[in-house]
Amino acid sequence: MPMAENDCEGDLSPPAPVASLCVSTSPQARAKRKIAALMEEVENLKQDKATKQRKTTYYVSQGRALHRMVVLYTPIEDLVAENDRRCEEIDGDNTIEHNRLQRGYIELAKVLPWFHEKLADLDFEESADMLRKLKRGADSARGDDMGTLKELVASWVNIECRPASLIRPDDKHHRGFVNDACGRLLCPAEWRWEDPIVKAGIRDRTTTFIVSENSWPSFMYENYEADVQNLEHGLFKSRLLLMGFKAIFTSPSSANEVDGDGDGADILENNRRTRRRSDHARVKTCVASIIGMRKATPRAIAYTACQIRFALSNITSWRTVDGDFDYQMFWNNIVDFFEDPPGPAALTRVNKLLDWWTRKVFGRNHRQDLTPDVVKNMSVNSLAAQRQQMEDASFDSD
Repeated sequence: MPMAENDCEGDLSPPAPVASLCVSTSPQARAKRKIAALMEEVENLKQDKATKQRKTTYYVSQGRALHRMVVLYTPIEDLVAENDRRCEEIDGDNTIEHNRLQRGYIELAKVLPWFHEKLADLDFEESADMLRKLKRGADSARGDDMGTLKELVASWVNIECRPASLIRPDDKHHRGFVNDACGRLLCPAEWRWEDPIVKAGIRDRTTTFIVSENSWPSFMYENYEADVQNLEHGLFKSRLLLMGFKAIFTSPSSANEVDGDGDGADILENNRRTRRRSDHARVKTCVASIIGMRKATPRAIAYTACQIRFALSNITSWRTVDGDFDYQMFWNNIVDFFEDPPGPAALTRVNKLLDWWTRKVFGRNHRQDLTPDVVKNMSVNSLAAQRQQMEDASFDSD
């Protein structure tokens, strides 16, 4: 029986057309709508890019305080990890290093008050990106400070020590222990640089005269000399250290202006300096104002000491270890001196020393110390309390 034509395999007849439901519009109108949609998409991309740029700028700017105020080398991730560990292990054993990390995290939360809450709101990739940008800002600030102090320290040493051969501001190779002036300032406090045996031993790097972070350098002391019978006396009261701090945190021009110790004898000179400063308009906000620093802190002093030590040395790039000298351990030793005193008497001396630093750097304005507990005992509030008591007594008598 013959097969029907429409039943044959491979029928190539065209399918029935599907009716279009589109409503005809103007080609020009369709083109305009496409352009508008594309322009909106471009604008959204620009806004996203601008938002990311603002975040990057903000994080990098905030990061400039990290090395100066919080840590020297320790990664921020280590501080966060230690705080997390303590939250999970309330009764865990804490080593000296654990305590250092946790104190660092607490200091980080003080310097960057937004950090703690922000970290909780971000996912892992966003938080890692934020930490990278903070570190970029920290490293950038350290590089800027290195460049500034490289020249300033040379001029200060030339004035303070009056070496026979002046130190060139642009030369690092002829500093360190090969230079008499720098060598005297870098010499450990327990030795005398003027002793030819000491000088030769340090320069030859003998085992008898190892220069490490376990010694306080002479530049840390008042008049650059230590009392070996009382090594705490004069420590951290060096003029060079103080000038370095002011150059970093207030301004290089302020480094040579050091206020007196507050005995009243220098009040006229301080007033003259104040008037002179007010005559010159400020063209740049200082680092201390940007990061909200109102008092000298142990970690800022430690950072300054590391920068001064580097500026006196003959190494040309920042590194953790210089010969037998470990900068991280040196920084730890300074921070531990202030933040981990052995007892109440030592704590009192530390607080007195920090007050001295604050007075030297920031003068005698103490408005930030007007806490509610202090203000309530002042005469305005005392009078208000007395008047209220009299009113209450009068009401009771009636």
